[in-house]
Amino acid sequence: MPFPWLSAAILFPIAAALVIPFIPDAGDGKRVRWYALGVTLTTFLLTVGGYLNGYDPAVEGLQLVERVSWLPKLGLAWSVGADGLSMPLILLTSFITSLAALAAWPVTFKPKLFYFLLLAMDGGQIAVFAVQDMLLFFLAWELELLPVYLLLAIWGGKKRQYAATKFILYTAGSSLFILVVGLAMAFYGGGAPTFEYADLMAKDFSTKFQLFAYAGLLIAFGVKLPIVPLHTWLPDAHGEATAPVHMLLAGILLKMGGYALLRFNVQLLPEGHAQFAPLLVVLGVVNIIYAALTSFAQRNLKRKIAYSSISHMGFVLIGIGSFSALGTSGAMLQMISHGLIGASLFFLVGATYDRTHTLQLDEMGGVGQSMRKMFALWTICCLASLALPGMSGFVSELMVFTGFVTSEAYSLSFRIVMAALAAVGVILTPIYLLSMLREIFFGKENVELASHTHLVDAEPREIYVVSCLLVPIVGIGLYPRIMTDTYRSSIEALVQRETTALARVIQPQPGSLIRQPLLTAPVLPV
Repeated sequence: MPFPWLSAAILFPIAAALVIPFIPDAGDGKRVRWYALGVTLTTFLLTVGGYLNGYDPAVEGLQLVERVSWLPKLGLAWSVGADGLSMPLILLTSFITSLAALAAWPVTFKPKLFYFLLLAMDGGQIAVFAVQDMLLFFLAWELELLPVYLLLAIWGGKKRQYAATKFILYTAGSSLFILVVGLAMAFYGGGAPTFEYADLMAKDFSTKFQLFAYAGLLIAFGVKLPIVPLHTWLPDAHGEATAPVHMLLAGILLKMGGYALLRFNVQLLPEGHAQFAPLLVVLGVVNIIYAALTSFAQRNLKRKIAYSSISHMGFVLIGIGSFSALGTSGAMLQMISHGLIGASLFFLVGATYDRTHTLQLDEMGGVGQSMRKMFALWTICCLASLALPGMSGFVSELMVFTGFVTSEAYSLSFRIVMAALAAVGVILTPIYLLSMLREIFFGKENVELASHTHLVDAEPREIYVVSCLLVPIVGIGLYPRIMTDTYRSSIEALVQRETTALARVIQPQPGSLIRQPLLTAPVLPV
């Protein structure tokens, strides 16, 4: 019997978290933090072990499958596995969580509870990407909410209670759509209910049912992505979070929404996707432009980077709605790239705040001479975020643009207009990021920081964390196939499924209830 890599990666950090209360500690968290770091690194090695020993990127289907009947009367089974849609994000989750544990080194307030929640999140987030049962997915989705709420409410800033409450209201409220749609899909057609993805894919859902289910899931996953106007929880959450929580929010949490759109909306509801895809493209463009303009106007450093994250996730929406293997692959790469870049930027935000004790750009300035290493790290990460050639962000955004513009599913005029509007956001990104750099490090000198005697440059631990993130950022930028080959076959199979569904919707068979797409203007026959 092969080793259960995925089950171990899910259950090990959760079980290890239960041991934390019994670790003898003087209250400063020194032993607990080493324990947590060891657990997260072991979890990362488990995911890497699964990738190296049981995952073949050339296979489009499910691999590393582990299934145990759990509650057969409810149709619930412990079913986990990985394919090209999930394996890269499983690796990303365990990688960033291990770095977040190292980033949490300065935490001394209730360290046992902090690391308990961190480890619980690790297992829960891996489960979101690995489970192959929709009810189990819902449980994993909910398991992740409570740790984030507590991490915000206890270790956040002055408005932490407001930010945490807003987060839980948005995300818990929207997740009810997952439960309702999941139950509807499981009981659809009569017979014994089934929640497993493979069984749901085999069901012949009517087009009307797919439209309603797609709309409900779009709301649920749109909150987590986040899609404007369902985004307002994110700037508040980022505005109050600590550096390691920032890394988990930007690096992993937002990717759950993009992954779920691919897994459920596109894979399980292809005819619904065929009619909603133009809306995804429009929403993606709105995300890019609106969030870029809002980020440009922000004077709070955390909120500026938070809106930048929302803007970058707009490319994911465009890629998902492109009906193109290149565009969809670019959306996947954008999620991975942004996970790495967003985690690095927010880690630097926390490190800078620890030194300056302010997040207002008007109160910073002139610290470049005192923190030269920090300035260098900030510059490299900002260049990655603005999609400098040679960095992962450039490749992913270029793939999305090219895939969408060359897609035959949309009229030429629609493609030109959407691409031109999205380009506005691309132009704004370097402006607000580089101006932010100038204000922080070479802006008008703050009188209170004039001496800079208390400002400490980047420490070895901080350089190491950022370097670990920069290595894959540059590696993917120089040789994208190191990542795209891990999911190419799965993406091609997914696009084939959605284009086949598009052909059925555009050119219905006699007797079909659907004569034309829901959004007819931009769509042409395939």
